[in-house]
Amino acid sequence: MIPSDLQSLLEHSGLAPLRLKGRTLLPIVQGGMGIGVSAHRLAGSVAATGGLGTLSAVDLRRHHPDLMACTRGLGIGPDVKPTIDAANLEALDREIVAARAIAAGHGMLAVNVMRAISEYSACITRALQAGVDAVVVGAGLPLDLPDLAADHPHTALIPILSDSRGVQLVVRKWERKRRMPDAIVLEHPGHAGGHLGAARIDALHDPRFDFERSVPETLAVLRAAGIERDAPIIVAGGIRTLADIRRLQGLGAAGVQLGTPFAVTTECDAHPEFKRVLAQARDADMVEFTSVAGLPARAVLTPWLKAYLKVEARLQAAARVKPRCTKVFDCLAECGLRDGKAGWGQFCIDQQLAAALRGDVKHGLFFSGRGALPFGDQIRSVRELMAQLLGGNCAALAS
Repeated sequence: MIPSDLQSLLEHSGLAPLRLKGRTLLPIVQGGMGIGVSAHRLAGSVAATGGLGTLSAVDLRRHHPDLMACTRGLGIGPDVKPTIDAANLEALDREIVAARAIAAGHGMLAVNVMRAISEYSACITRALQAGVDAVVVGAGLPLDLPDLAADHPHTALIPILSDSRGVQLVVRKWERKRRMPDAIVLEHPGHAGGHLGAARIDALHDPRFDFERSVPETLAVLRAAGIERDAPIIVAGGIRTLADIRRLQGLGAAGVQLGTPFAVTTECDAHPEFKRVLAQARDADMVEFTSVAGLPARAVLTPWLKAYLKVEARLQAAARVKPRCTKVFDCLAECGLRDGKAGWGQFCIDQQLAAALRGDVKHGLFFSGRGALPFGDQIRSVRELMAQLLGGNCAALAS
């Protein structure tokens, strides 16, 4: 269900709604942003406008003082990881309930789970048991997602991929499991923020990722599988205006996904200083580097990142396998720091992203996508952002 004021803007925008799993939504999806940036306030607020709001499942305990208290000062040992994992699963339950209360029956709620995290299966299972509307998986090929969701046929399954080759692989594997994607997020690694879907930094702008090529090619894959009408394409990366959305729907996309514009809304779950850093950053302030997960990443060049990049080569040359995670929280299935991978990042991504969440500019890692933000350096509400993207304005929304 879309609220009447935004429904009116949609009808005058020239855009088609997004139809997903039998529901009609605004064609605007909020991307999942980890370590608590997109938690219940943001995801629930986006759903309340009739869009698809997305919780990120990673380390949500940081929004719950009691869960942080029970996981603080544990030291290093065999009992540490299960305790933190249990706290995070409890936090995921709480966040889904709180987001659903804010949504009040509007839109849809999704949980984003990175394929690369060690507790991927557990997070998927808990989100499904909590009755989330959709599960979105990126940072790897979710070839086993149909198996994990076998008992939940009404939940939308949405992989994040970057080109038609990845889509074709997922479709072929899922077809054998008799479960097809309910939508595809097609993300351009040259424009998105955070972890990027390319093997190397120098491949971020490969022409195969351009929407003018990737959208028609993906449509052809879906058409050949007989699911073109049932699996809408949602494009992501650098989308900022109504004109962008119109152009992409003209190519055949059904909707768009945005991350950074939602990260600078009043409802975003991060600290106000986090929002200020992203709102004031420009493309010239961003840098691409290899993350601890071995993937290219894009972030704001903050003091911490600048200092890290100066010593990155030396740290990588000295990389050694560590018997257990020295930072307590063993969050990734493969980690450059823990596993001694010389070509990968040599830092604790959980600690740096958590610092950003609490607005610590000196120590935080602030992921950001390309492109000027819809309201410049202003922090505005989710409803105002939705209205802006639909071609309205604050006065129209108020009336």
